[in-house]
Amino acid sequence: MINTKPVLYINDEKCRNSYSCVRVCPVNAIEVKPQRAHPYILPERCIGCGLCYISCSPHAIEFRDSRDEVKQLLSSERKTAALVEPSIATEFEDITDYRKFVAMIRSLGFDYVHEVSFGVDLIAAAYAKLFSRAEGKYLITANCPSIVKLIERFHPEMVPSLAPLVSPMVATAMIVKELYGPDVATVQIGPCIDAKDEALLYNSKKLIDGVLTFIELRQLFDEAKIQERLVKMSDFDPPYGNWGALYPLPPGIIQAGGIKRDMVSSRVITASGKEEILEAINDFDKYIDTINHHFNLFFCHGCMLGPGTEHHNERFKRRAVVRKYAEKRTDKLDKALWQKNMEKWSKLDFSRTFTPDDQRIPEPPEEAINEILKIIGKTNPDEEINCGACGYLSCRDFASTVAKGLAVPEMCHTYNLRNKQEYIETLRQTNRKLADTKKALKESEELARREKEVAQSASDMMNNMLEKLPTGVVIVDNNLKILHSNQSFINIIGEDAKAISDVIPGLAGADIKTLIPFNVYNMFTFVLKEDEPVVSKDVHFEDKMLNVSIFPIKKNKMCGAIIRDLYSPEVQGEEVTIRVSEVIEKNLEMVQKIGFLLGEGASETEQMLNSIIESYKSKNDDLKKKLK
Repeated sequence: MINTKPVLYINDEKCRNSYSCVRVCPVNAIEVKPQRAHPYILPERCIGCGLCYISCSPHAIEFRDSRDEVKQLLSSERKTAALVEPSIATEFEDITDYRKFVAMIRSLGFDYVHEVSFGVDLIAAAYAKLFSRAEGKYLITANCPSIVKLIERFHPEMVPSLAPLVSPMVATAMIVKELYGPDVATVQIGPCIDAKDEALLYNSKKLIDGVLTFIELRQLFDEAKIQERLVKMSDFDPPYGNWGALYPLPPGIIQAGGIKRDMVSSRVITASGKEEILEAINDFDKYIDTINHHFNLFFCHGCMLGPGTEHHNERFKRRAVVRKYAEKRTDKLDKALWQKNMEKWSKLDFSRTFTPDDQRIPEPPEEAINEILKIIGKTNPDEEINCGACGYLSCRDFASTVAKGLAVPEMCHTYNLRNKQEYIETLRQTNRKLADTKKALKESEELARREKEVAQSASDMMNNMLEKLPTGVVIVDNNLKILHSNQSFINIIGEDAKAISDVIPGLAGADIKTLIPFNVYNMFTFVLKEDEPVVSKDVHFEDKMLNVSIFPIKKNKMCGAIIRDLYSPEVQGEEVTIRVSEVIEKNLEMVQKIGFLLGEGASETEQMLNSIIESYKSKNDDLKKKLK
């Protein structure tokens, strides 16, 4: 059964988004959308011309592979017949004799090998009769399946102008079925990719069971290791063709039908190649009453350059090879037998019908086209350079295609160039900003490093000074956990504190309520809660009399205390009392600085400490007056 996969499709793994396929497609059958990673061939719009396949340098566009189904036919019990296009003369020029080529095909397992040139002779004769009886109606030949699709899908109003005759491939298949019976499997071998779709039209009649391109045939030869030097010569099976061997040339079928081709008396115009075909169809549609000619059209520059061939150049050399091959074949032809066969097989019904399948997309509104033109920077007609780099005839034609949803603005060369320049400039500005930011960040880091060093130096100095004070100093948080204390505080509290400080330097993290009397602990709680200081409270602690002053550093968050042992020698006596007052002032100033270094809310702490200092100054002044 013939594979019904799209005749042409894109292999996303190979696609590099060059859009060369989009640019060459004559009917905008390749869709490009932002949500798709790669272009996509729309099967319902594709006419199978193969231009995209030829233009794709990464070989991302592939065609329906028929090798497996043909190998299944060859390995089955059915008889198989190969129908070979006369283009073999140009494609297999490396094979010295066409009879060697026929033998190689038989070596693959084919029971019969027929040349399509006899089918060409039959259809060419049918065209000659059809044209002679047209009586003012002008027709377009229907040999090329891509031409038929082009008219059915994009010029459906011209379908009645298609000549109602099957192609030479189908005519040859009909003859083979008559010769060997309906069960014989027929495989077309030729240069046309779209012949694979044409074969599907005759599925109900079971005319053509498989289609191989010349490319696939070479691959089968390689797989089976079949070489010219390993086979004997073998000829085609009859009936043999005559001038149908010229079919690879665009006007070959006209000459095969004996139709006049001179400039004056001929009533047939031959056109081939994308540009000529599009212009020919346009002119036929608009000016046929002026032209008054039938049109013989082939989408390629003749079947000798079909997309299913290995190479697609050297057109004029190929013309010469076709001519020589045709002359060689006709020189040996038994003309009488050929004429007899023509009379016999021309009685078959070679008629066919066509089905309009309008795939045209309505033109978008002018506003949409203008919006696209604005996006690609063509805000007035003077900016529409119509360079053709996008593959469309004009900037407006391209904008219309984008508005239809079949293309994207990025396919416009000038749009891409402008965007690239803008992107480069944006990148430069971004790089400059990044450089400036990097420089500022480096300066900021350097400043932060210096400030950290200064702060650390100040902190170290204050800690050293704090450790040398004879007065006990302790700072706690709102959970009454010690943040910092000096050695004097540890000495005043006693042995328990000393034991703990051996493990935890400075008693950091210790709970102060486990170290001081309950009434002192309540003073800390009061200061934290009420945000008011407790100044110069005397408290008995073991065998000591402690003078305690507690002050807030940060409201409800942190407080500090100065604790003196009044029984120590330093606080005894009249002179000592005055000295202690001075020491207290200095210690309070020191603790104020420590509070600033240790934390948050330094300004509030400073105010609190100043108020405590003023309070002590006032008391000391009163004490001095009494002593006098």
